[in-house]
Amino acid sequence: MVTRKASHAGSWYTDNGKQLSQQLDDWLDAVPSSTTPIGTTSSQQGNVSIPTPNARAIIAPHAGYSYSGPAAAWAYKSADWANAKRVFLLGPSHHHYLTGAATTACTAYATPLGNLTIDTALVQEIKEAWSLDTMTRRVDEDEHSLEMHLPYIYKMLELHNPAFQSSPSSVPLVPIMIGNTSPTTESHLGALLAPHLSDPTSLFVISSDFCHWGSRFRYTYYQPPSGAPTHLKSASKIHRDWAIHESIAAVDQESMDAVESGSHDAFLEQLRESGNTVCGRHPIGVFMAAVEKLGVQGTGRMKFVRYERSGLVEDVGDSSVSYASAFAVL
Repeated sequence: MVTRKASHAGSWYTDNGKQLSQQLDDWLDAVPSSTTPIGTTSSQQGNVSIPTPNARAIIAPHAGYSYSGPAAAWAYKSADWANAKRVFLLGPSHHHYLTGAATTACTAYATPLGNLTIDTALVQEIKEAWSLDTMTRRVDEDEHSLEMHLPYIYKMLELHNPAFQSSPSSVPLVPIMIGNTSPTTESHLGALLAPHLSDPTSLFVISSDFCHWGSRFRYTYYQPPSGAPTHLKSASKIHRDWAIHESIAAVDQESMDAVESGSHDAFLEQLRESGNTVCGRHPIGVFMAAVEKLGVQGTGRMKFVRYERSGLVEDVGDSSVSYASAFAVL
């Protein structure tokens, strides 16, 4: 038994299980029972119920809970957890460079709420079939993009999944870290993931923050309401009627709309044009490629239901990170 410790507990989120459980409950309780999606197209399609039946895929952020915990609750509450028998968790690599993907050598992932069992048989099967790397214990525990979802996954299964309520080990986790993948690699990994999307007992969590804006992120893209976009410098002039945070929101909206389009190519093109620093663009790309490979009309199209930022940037010296939550019916 090799258990990955909750290495970010006590810093990125509380390590007190009782406090964490209450915090998650409070954020989930704040999410309404229905909402209007925020995509340019999806917003015109009427309200959606929360949760949505058969919503088996979500995109949710992975920052410290004081920043992104409330936004993530929208994605988690939108999903249909009742019939899940395994949870796939796809997240980006922030510290370890790889051009493919990797999975864990651990048999369980710890959270302050309790342990999540790894589906070791399926992990081994996928590792061989997909030619995946194996994360070292250090790489596994250094990466936060997977860990920040574990308490929410545990909480939702505990609340809504009868099998998990009877035996937590009966709903295991399949964690996959996606590296700096090329479009071709994303399509290849998507084709391998596609058969699992058609399994009605599999649920998918895609880990991603959206725009990281500011000089510390080496991204100061500014898109005025008219004219050509530019990259701001300390002496740059900003349109008096178009604050930097409005430009950030506009670029994120384009990225969300590209995801909602269901076209992997459209998403890649939008990122090329704007350079938007969506840190989970590769896991999102793999999921979108898988949906395209599955080829079932109307299936797997994400709908964004929440968008927040760590702050509203007014000055070039400021910075912010964006958090977006979405779900898809499979």
